Parts: sequence; C-alpha cells; structure tokens
Amino acid sequence: MKIATWNINGIRARLDGAVQWAREAAPDVLCFQEIKTEDASFPRQVFEDLGYNIEVNGQKGFNGVALLSKLKFDEVSRGLPGLHDEQARFLEAVFSLPGSAIRVASCYFPNGNPPASDKFAYKLEWMGRFEGHARSRLAAEEACVFAGDFNVIPEPEDAHNPANWGDDALYQPETRRAFRRILNHGLTDAFRACHGDPGHYTFWDYQAGAWQKNNGIRIDHMLLSPLAADRLTSAAIDKRTRSWDKPSDHVPLMIELAV
Repeated sequence: MKIATWNINGIRARLDGAVQWAREAAPDVLCFQEIKTEDASFPRQVFEDLGYNIEVNGQKGFNGVALLSKLKFDEVSRGLPGLHDEQARFLEAVFSLPGSAIRVASCYFPNGNPPASDKFAYKLEWMGRFEGHARSRLAAEEACVFAGDFNVIPEPEDAHNPANWGDDALYQPETRRAFRRILNHGLTDAFRACHGDPGHYTFWDYQAGAWQKNNGIRIDHMLLSPLAADRLTSAAIDKRTRSWDKPSDHVPLMIELAV
C-alpha cells in the first residue's frame, strides 16, 4: 500500500504537475496540504478520472487539506478534535484493508512565524492538541498514519544550514520539544526509520536560489503508530517535482506498507 503526502501550495496553480505525479506514482492514498481552495472549487474530476475518491477540508485562498484515495472512505473527520479552529488544517479518514483497517490523516501544522507573536502561540497550542489526539488514537491501538507538512525541522541534520533557521519558528527549541513529545508517545518517523543519513529535504524556498544550492529542510513527515510502523517497507522523497514547471516549494514524500 502506497501512501503519499504533498504540500501542493495551491492545487489549481499546480494542477498539471499534481495530476502528472499522481498518475506516475499512483499512490493508494494521497494527502494534500495547502490546497488554497474551498471544497466546491477543488478540481475533483481530473483526479476522479485517475480512480480516486476525494474528501476535502478546504478554505478560500490559504490553508486547506485533502485526501484522495483509491479505497472507499469508511469514516471521515474534519478538523482537529478538541480545537475550535477556523483554519482548515486537518482531515482524517479510515479505510478498510483485507482483515484490518487503517486511519490516515492529512495535517497542515501552523507555520508560527514570527516566534514573538500570537502565531507562535497558536502553533504550540495546535501541536499540543495534535499530541492529545495522537495519544488517543494510539490508546485505541489503531494502525494510523499522520502525514503532512508539520512545519518542524526536527534535528540539525534536517537542514542544509541549521544556523540559518535559528530565529525561525520551525526550528525553535519549543517547536522541536513539542515534536519530540508527539513522537515519544510511540509514533515512528517513517522516513528516518528508513534513512538515517543527513541531506534529505522536502522543502526549498523560492528565494535566493535555495533549490539550486540544495539549501533545503525536511519539514514534511509521516508519523506511524506501532501497528502501521510494523508494516513499513520503504520511504522516499521525490525531489524531481521541485524542478518542474511552476513547482510547489515542497516535494512529495511516499511510504509503502505491507498489507
């Protein structure tokens, strides 16, 4: 089973590339973040033509998440439980597998910049609410995949030049501690479980030739519950899309699970 996540940075602006990648990679479940469109404006037909069922938690102009699946949706939940949030950042669904089920969430964590602002407080509150939700899912002993743009640089090896991010909300000590607390409940960072070496990134800024200099960071993650982690067979970042015409500043991350 292939599960992918991609902050598309505007689904309508990147539609051709998104469709091309989905056709080529053919994930069974594809999680989009930052679709920047309301539910009714999501370009469903082109993905339905590829065999996907679609659920959207959208918002006009910014934020927004979507789940595309070749499996039927058994359950769908919009919004992070326990948090009254006007920003569309969370969408979760359950899918049936032979003899079991899996829960997949598309997550778009707040950026939080600048750190000395209400935006950073909101980021930390959101991460705390997510931690509580993840803990409840783990207590239920479900196979879960929490996928998306976490806006967290976990460790120095997840940035080409960590010193450049010292004043950024993505790399603040409070942010990284909050991420570690989430992991410490028993979640597995799928990519790190498969690749321990540095130099792997999922985001390159549009400015200052970041892509050409490989000045990237790893902020898109898939966190797996133990039942999902036991099935993990591979994880890969597809850097090709960053060089495509009108690219997102993020690239897809995909894992494979044995079913």
